Amino acid sequence: MNVYAPRPHLGSLSLRHGVENVRRSVADSNKRREAFAAAFNIHRLIRDARRTAAADRPPPARAWRDLVRSRVTVLACFLACWATAIEARLLYLQVLAHDDLVTLAERQQNQTVQAAAKRGDLVDRNGHVLAYSVDGDTIYAVPSDIEAPELVAARVCAVLDDCRRTEQAEIAGRLARNSAFAYVKRRASPEEARRVAALGIDGIGFHKESRRYYPNRELAAQLIGYVGVDNVGLAGVEASYDKVIRGRPGRLIFQHDARRRVLLSRIEQPPTAGATVELTIDAHLQHLVERELRAVVDRHAATAATAVIMDPHTGEILAMASAPTFNPNAFRDASKDGLRNRVVQNIYEPGSMFKIVTAAAALTEQVVSLDELIDCGPGYMLLGKRRISDVHRYGVMSFEDVIVKSSNVGTVKVALQLGPETLGRYARRFGFGRVTSKDFLGEEPGIVWPPAKLTDSGLASMSIGYQVSVTPLQMAAAVSSVANGGELLTPRIVRAVAANGQRRETTRQVVRRTVPPAVAAQLTATMEQVVERGTLAHFSQIDGYTIAGKTGTPRRVEGGRYAGSYNPLVVGFAPSRNPRFTIVVVVESPQKGGYYGAPIAGPVFKQIAETALRANGVPRNIDPSPRVLVARDESSSDTAAVRASMTTSDVPRIIAASARNGVMPDLSGMSAREATRVLASLGLLARLSGDGAVLRQSIAPGQRVDRGEVCTLSLGRMPLEPEREPGAVVAERKVAEASGAEASADGDDAVGRGFSRADGAPASNDGAPKGAPYGGAPYRSLGRGGGAGDAGRDPR
Repeated sequence: MNVYAPRPHLGSLSLRHGVENVRRSVADSNKRREAFAAAFNIHRLIRDARRTAAADRPPPARAWRDLVRSRVTVLACFLACWATAIEARLLYLQVLAHDDLVTLAERQQNQTVQAAAKRGDLVDRNGHVLAYSVDGDTIYAVPSDIEAPELVAARVCAVLDDCRRTEQAEIAGRLARNSAFAYVKRRASPEEARRVAALGIDGIGFHKESRRYYPNRELAAQLIGYVGVDNVGLAGVEASYDKVIRGRPGRLIFQHDARRRVLLSRIEQPPTAGATVELTIDAHLQHLVERELRAVVDRHAATAATAVIMDPHTGEILAMASAPTFNPNAFRDASKDGLRNRVVQNIYEPGSMFKIVTAAAALTEQVVSLDELIDCGPGYMLLGKRRISDVHRYGVMSFEDVIVKSSNVGTVKVALQLGPETLGRYARRFGFGRVTSKDFLGEEPGIVWPPAKLTDSGLASMSIGYQVSVTPLQMAAAVSSVANGGELLTPRIVRAVAANGQRRETTRQVVRRTVPPAVAAQLTATMEQVVERGTLAHFSQIDGYTIAGKTGTPRRVEGGRYAGSYNPLVVGFAPSRNPRFTIVVVVESPQKGGYYGAPIAGPVFKQIAETALRANGVPRNIDPSPRVLVARDESSSDTAAVRASMTTSDVPRIIAASARNGVMPDLSGMSAREATRVLASLGLLARLSGDGAVLRQSIAPGQRVDRGEVCTLSLGRMPLEPEREPGAVVAERKVAEASGAEASADGDDAVGRGFSRADGAPASNDGAPKGAPYGGAPYRSLGRGGGAGDAGRDPR
């Protein structure tokens, strides 16, 4: 029902109308937002529906091609990158790292075993073989093919010679390693190889390997040396000429797979045999020397002995030996003394042998001449508080007799005129203090004190051979320089090397000149007199030959101190004119039969020289008749004898006719020493009574005698000589022993008997306080004037 309403006022209507409009506007605005939201939701639903529908529908043809193209492009890029990486890797492996990878592959796949070359032969100067190599069987194993190493080692060891538990354990250890090759036994004997092969063990193989053999066993062992299991020289010529003798080794290749199983073995490079080396030694002389050294060691209960023979004109070593020695075929069983080559590795004080050097210096510098008289006084001299003595009272005698009779006093007086600088220079000029040759491994240079450290007392000791230490080889080289006219030569042990059909000889090498030829001739004549009438008389004389020699009886040094023993020695050359052989003999610490150089080393020197001369056909250079002769008196029977004539420089000789053996000469007026030497030449024994010259003899002159008879000599003073109280000495001995004691006492034992203290107190055996060190305080205490205890010290 309609109710009539009054018409509003115009102003009120406007206000209400405005409010209504605002209200409607707000309502419309909300509706519009709701409508917009609903429309947006509907739009989203439609969009999602379309997308879902589009996904379910197959794409158009163009879109598919684009997709395929894009995917192919991606794949092509990937493949290109992959191929580039592969090419880069191949470039690295095949080009950049090729050598390293090949080496690595060979190391992994191949195993190289060095095949030793056959060593060259060693022969003497006449072609006699001293050492050669024979093919021996070396037993090896492939450990990867052996399943039970300990069992295999036990089976193999059971058939090998000298295979003990330790060797069995070593073999088992080698078989257990993860390797393709292992030695079981190198250089096995043929019988051992046959026994091992008979076991039929898989993984055990054999190959030929050379083995060193020395057919003469001990002959020249220290000179030749020996080789080790790897065919490498370890001593002697085998070591010093190893590169020449060894040759070039070959190579044996073993190829195996990843499991270390051997697939193939082959020889990549065959070995090249070594050169044949011809030594300078003579096997016959070498055998002689070794035999004589063994004999002298046994005869005198010596510690050792050594000898060397040298050609004085070429420097070639003809023999070099030491006793004891060893068998190089079994060098591991040898003693240290047996392995030692004493000729080059031992140093000795030369004793009176060094007086040759002192005389050479004095004659060359014209300090003295051979016929100049030297006053040796009453048999001793004082040098400060030190007393230097001779065993005999020589008085005044020529310088030649000073050397012949080995007077310490006379030698020292001449040396003091020379001075330390000159004597030291000549010691080095003769080769002392430096090695002689590169051929001898381990050679000792010796000891020569600097002149600045030599006092007068030290100079005195050096002049008689107690201030210097030398090797026997140095002595041989020094004496050879006298024999050949004054040239010091380099000792040679190798004469030639032959390889590939060519023979290359070594040459003579002159080191320097030691003395002028004229001085060398004077020294030779003096050394001849040493053998004729000096310390070597009746010990080294050889019928038909002139011999030059010199003795020495130096004290033995052990641990830097003087020991209570000696090293008697003899040096010399034969024949003395146009010499062929220089010989040095040293006997260490003899315990029986004395200790002087002449009676101990002299007979060895004589035997070696005589055999060498005869074996090499050296002609005699003198009449072989005895030098002490009994003449035939024309006015009497054949057995009558005339009196012997004596000079100061000659051996007693009969004036009239030639010699007759078995006839007693007239000995009256001779000294005891001269008479005993005459009797020695007849093989007679001497009984001495009294002191002085021979006054009477029990066997009349001209009477026939037999070897071994005893002749009593009554000694006394001749009527024209002033009377002196005689001392009675009665001794019966062999002439050789008597002569040896007399002759060798001529100053050779300078330290042991030649020195005593100036205050009259006895010196020790070596003239120095007990325990004086070698090169220590005793040397420094030997100043001018010295101390009370300095007498006779021979500084080292």
